[in-house]
Amino acid sequence: VQLVESGGGAVQAGGSLRLSCATSGFAFMGYCMAWFRQAQGKEREGVASIESEDKTVVAEAVKGRFTISKDNAKKTVYLQINSLKPEDTAMYYCAATYGYGWCPRLEDTSDYKYWGQGTQVTVSS
Repeated sequence: VQLVESGGGAVQAGGSLRLSCATSGFAFMGYCMAWFRQAQGKEREGVASIESEDKTVVAEAVKGRFTISKDNAKKTVYLQINSLKPEDTAMYYCAATYGYGWCPRLEDTSDYKYWGQGTQVTVSS
């Protein structure tokens, strides 16, 4: 199983980024996919999840600015981040767990089985 994130970088506040997570080694269409982030010195937090049937959940803290989507043919999940703020600075991780038509709550980090190595997002004011 591999999850490889890309698309992070250093941007100014107000900018946008699209993160990608390319996957392999598991039946992508039967899995729940999610994005988490971890700022330095803070706990990892879930920001968005997407079920196999494309139902999405976005954390209240980022709702309206973050959008999760996926391309089943490419086995890739995306996180579109708009109106970036300095507090969005963090390492962003892609995660997956088996769950046809279901995702664990974003608070339940330990329920996600597979993780990528992360991509860094740094937002300057």
